[in-house]
Amino acid sequence: MSKRQVIPGFGLTMGFTVSYLGLIILIPLAALFLKAAGLGLSQWWALLSSPRVIAATKLTFGASAAAASVSVVLGLLVTWVLVRYQFPGRRLLDAMVDLPFALPTAVAGITLTQIYAPNGWVGQYIVKLAEWLQPHFTPSGWIGLQLHDYATKGAAYSPLGVFIALTFIGFPFVVRTLQPVMEDLGNEIEEAAATLGANRWTVFRRVILPLLIPALITGFTLAFARAIGEYGSVIFISGNLPMKTEILPLLIVAQLEQFKYEAAAVIASAMLIVSFALLFLINLIQRRLDWQNR
Repeated sequence: MSKRQVIPGFGLTMGFTVSYLGLIILIPLAALFLKAAGLGLSQWWALLSSPRVIAATKLTFGASAAAASVSVVLGLLVTWVLVRYQFPGRRLLDAMVDLPFALPTAVAGITLTQIYAPNGWVGQYIVKLAEWLQPHFTPSGWIGLQLHDYATKGAAYSPLGVFIALTFIGFPFVVRTLQPVMEDLGNEIEEAAATLGANRWTVFRRVILPLLIPALITGFTLAFARAIGEYGSVIFISGNLPMKTEILPLLIVAQLEQFKYEAAAVIASAMLIVSFALLFLINLIQRRLDWQNR
């Protein structure tokens, strides 16, 4: 006698799941690789090794990794405050965390550009700081050139602006991943550690943090994946300068606008392969940590 399932209709639901995944994910990805296959391996290599693509790749993945790392640190602090403390305006602060989810990315890009432009609320102070630091560095050096750019443009139209935009859109993923995990952590383990003589820093480092690491890795993965494919908020604040502030999604769109569909497919395919490999590696590390915690 077959075991009765709680939810009936396994064949129907499984068929729907496979069909949905095929139509939404598998078929478009297969079409992407088929389009990219229109170019030979030599053309793939020539395109992907071009200075413009390499510069965009470094900026996209480097800024995404840096933004996700900062989001992990800031997200942990914000989540700790929201979960562990009660204060006036807590619900409003909790709701503001979701603002990047609800705000259109183009609006976010325009807003960030206005704030970090040379005459913006924050950008004007970045300009003053760069002007103050300039005499202490060689003008022909890398730092001197960067300071010159920040002294004239602020944080907008620079790699720093790309980093700020990617941090803005990835930060909520970390908070919403950590929040339920931290809420489930009771005070019992902290009290037990305190009775054994552990101070607050030891309790956090040896007791709480190991329990939060899997959630932190998940939040980092989500923020990193979101940042890699971000387009709307970055194109405004970056300035889209080739070899300087151009990201891979913008480069793909530029190839499409020039009717170079195979080249766009090649860049997108390579970006997809690298992203999948990095996410697979991160998930593998997370699984190992989960296994060790058990």
